[in-house]
Amino acid sequence: MTTAHRFPAAGADPVPGGPPADRGAAPFTAREALEAGRRLLDPALRDRVDDLPAPVARVASYHFGWTDAAGRPDTGPTGKALRPTLVTGCAEAVGGAAADAVAPAVAVELVHNFSLLHDDILDGDTTRRHRATAWAVFGSPAALLTGDALLALASRVLAEDDSPHVATGVRWLARSTELLIEGEQTDISFEERERVTLAECLAMAERKTAELLACSCALGALWGGAGPERIAALRAFGRHLGIAFQLADDLLGIWGDPAVTGKPARADLACRKKSLPVVAALESDTPAGRRLARGYGPPADGAGEETPGELALLADLVEEAGGREWAERRAAGELDRALVALEAGEPEPAVARTLSALARMACRRDH
Repeated sequence: MTTAHRFPAAGADPVPGGPPADRGAAPFTAREALEAGRRLLDPALRDRVDDLPAPVARVASYHFGWTDAAGRPDTGPTGKALRPTLVTGCAEAVGGAAADAVAPAVAVELVHNFSLLHDDILDGDTTRRHRATAWAVFGSPAALLTGDALLALASRVLAEDDSPHVATGVRWLARSTELLIEGEQTDISFEERERVTLAECLAMAERKTAELLACSCALGALWGGAGPERIAALRAFGRHLGIAFQLADDLLGIWGDPAVTGKPARADLACRKKSLPVVAALESDTPAGRRLARGYGPPADGAGEETPGELALLADLVEEAGGREWAERRAAGELDRALVALEAGEPEPAVARTLSALARMACRRDH
């Protein structure tokens, strides 16, 4: 029997097994919600990772920030745990208990980190969260196999839960993972194409990023005991939030502070990534957009690494062509749609306020 644990929806720390939070109290901040979600997630996540074969567990523990490259205990930076926090939050939003939704919370975090391990290899990224990526430390084969192990473990975590919703949950997470992989493949294919439309780029973002956020919300609502209509509304909340999240991420990839992103400045421009602000600028049919198109092909062989000034010029052209303004406006619109969908899910009022704050923070991504 699981211990009761409240998603942070009121002004005092949740007490396991304690009385319901005061529905009229001010909700926790989004940061406090993420911290509470992390506290609920981490023990179960660590237990599951420790069950993996030792060589794989070592790479995974490093990737999660729990150990250093030599396997010694560490307190490296970890992710925000947005997806598992959405799982437990949506479970409580429909009247369930956060602690009863730990299995799907762990499962979506495992799928997310499977994708990060593979993404870093595919993109050639050597830093994540201000430290060397797993493949840069242990090699591509070890990081690749660790990602595969996390994906397999995600299915096992769900399948071994005692919820009556296991079969449905496994099916939903598998489909979400398939769409995530499709989105990743599409993103890679964009690198080989001279022209990508904004509609194609948005569809890719929906699969690569938004689908797992949508699935997280739906799994939480399912484990919380919601009916089909409320689940559908909360799934839509996660989907619109995911698109806004990707737009914010793309903006950071060009204009973000490396101290915040953990990656080199203008990294997306350096690798000529066709991110949403860039594609919007390329489609603008403006003088700046046309200049950007002429300079956005692959750097010439032997040309050497571009200078910060050259990358800054590309960023200026994206902004002058309207790509930054379009992305910021579209992100705000997707956030509005997410909050409308959240309201349609008839969430518990205090939990709704916290989920709303969490969504706003996720779309800001500037801290």
